[in-house]
Amino acid sequence: MLLALVPLAGCVRPAEGRALTDLQVGQAAGGGLSVVVEEGLAAVRSLEPGGLTLWGNAPAFRVRATAAAEAPEWWTLVVRNAMPDAVLTAEAGGEPLEVEDGPSVLPTVKTWRVRLVRGAEARLTVAPPDWETPRPFRFAALADVQEALPRVGDIYARMNEDTSLAFIFFSGDLTEQGSREQLEEFQHRLEDSRIPLFATLGNHETFSGEVAYHEYFGRGSQHFTFQGIHFTQLDTGNGTVDPVAEEMLDGWLEQGRDGVHVVGMHIAPLDPVGLRNGSFSSRNEAAALVGKLARGGVDLTIYGHVHSYYAFSNAGIPAFISGGGGAIPERFDGVGRHYLTVDVDPSKGVPEVAVVRVD
Repeated sequence: MLLALVPLAGCVRPAEGRALTDLQVGQAAGGGLSVVVEEGLAAVRSLEPGGLTLWGNAPAFRVRATAAAEAPEWWTLVVRNAMPDAVLTAEAGGEPLEVEDGPSVLPTVKTWRVRLVRGAEARLTVAPPDWETPRPFRFAALADVQEALPRVGDIYARMNEDTSLAFIFFSGDLTEQGSREQLEEFQHRLEDSRIPLFATLGNHETFSGEVAYHEYFGRGSQHFTFQGIHFTQLDTGNGTVDPVAEEMLDGWLEQGRDGVHVVGMHIAPLDPVGLRNGSFSSRNEAAALVGKLARGGVDLTIYGHVHSYYAFSNAGIPAFISGGGGAIPERFDGVGRHYLTVDVDPSKGVPEVAVVRVD
């Protein structure tokens, strides 16, 4: 009987491993440098003597870096998936560090050289100059590209026409199987976009056995702020939120309680239309999460997973399912590929959410 229980025990918390991996994102040491990206808002892609490459998963983030006594003095920092107007500021012990701008081959790839003080902790900030100033802006919401990777360039091209969009808020299922090859192709296709894409994962990122998502994109559950708006992304790739992630969510809801707060995840807690198992495995857990979001004053929830468009309400919170990235569409609904444009205002909330049809 004991043997029969062992496999079930491994399934009690299917997202636990990913939640624990989230806590390690952005931490690395090598080449004479130790690095910690605060809140895990960027993944370390490479670290070697004199060179650090990061993949940003937020419009602004801070890095703590300490160079050993034998480390190079000058370091080249490359940030992929950066805001086009991002700049690097650096200080150690309250004193500014020398920073030199480098070439940018793409709008979302930024390069700098920074002179570190050996043995001292440097604090590096990668962000647009006005990122902490509250003001209205617009972003795009997208999900569910999957097997349509070869065609996603059409969506980016349409987005590029709207110069008011700050970034893409992506709610999971970037790829069909979540393999390294597919994740790399997704990032390669993203080079067609003039703005960065900040993502959480979906159930398809868990299909390959080895979940490589964290190495490429960073955390599945995270929180960031930009121009006075709070954003939270939750890993619901298994139709649940792991207790580790939910504990972090409690803190993020408290941070955003007095501000405008947008929450995104792949699988919605409650499916408003009853299609293709498009909700949490446990209705009790789903109801508890929706209640928590409502009590936390969340202003907007955005989901994917169902390959169509639906507007509804979660306990009074405006909610949208938008799975129009190109994955096999729901039959007969006539929606096709699409994304959302979302206007947010620190003083007014979410004035408008609009559907942009690509097909």
